[in-house]
Amino acid sequence: MEADADADTEDTAVERDWTDGHVERWLPVLPDLDPDVEGAVTRMKLVTSHLRKVREQSLVDFGLQRHEFDTLHALAGRGGRAAPSELAADLDLAPASVTGRLDALEARGHVRRTHSTADRRRIDVELTDAGRATWLGAMDVLGHEEYRLLGALDADERRYLADLLRRVMVVAEGD
Repeated sequence: MEADADADTEDTAVERDWTDGHVERWLPVLPDLDPDVEGAVTRMKLVTSHLRKVREQSLVDFGLQRHEFDTLHALAGRGGRAAPSELAADLDLAPASVTGRLDALEARGHVRRTHSTADRRRIDVELTDAGRATWLGAMDVLGHEEYRLLGALDADERRYLADLLRRVMVVAEGD
């Protein structure tokens, strides 16, 4: 019976991570430190940092700079076709900055400019097949890692985590 009790204890034991040691080191220094707040914030920062590194490596692997990816992403988010002014608004940039980005992306074959079918005075930017493939490739690397990490949780736990983080973000966005 004792072996069964030990097995049950092992099954319910929570695996430790780097943050557990971090919190333990700081508790004697800051006795009022809430270990749950410190643990949650530290883990969120570490997960964000990890995903940033994966994203940056995927950009290197696909030959994109961050601003190029952001521009392709904004364009893809508009169905692959948008006016430069729409992209400028989406990216919170001056129109001249978007023009420079589009020039470089067009030279690489990732986008093309065409006259709008609705208004010939207007120019539309279209995502090319090559641009879409590059953008999707970079997205897939990051998406795969996000699913890998959150695969540690079942569907209900992921939904609960998303709900909890939404509550935190509502407070942050209210500032």
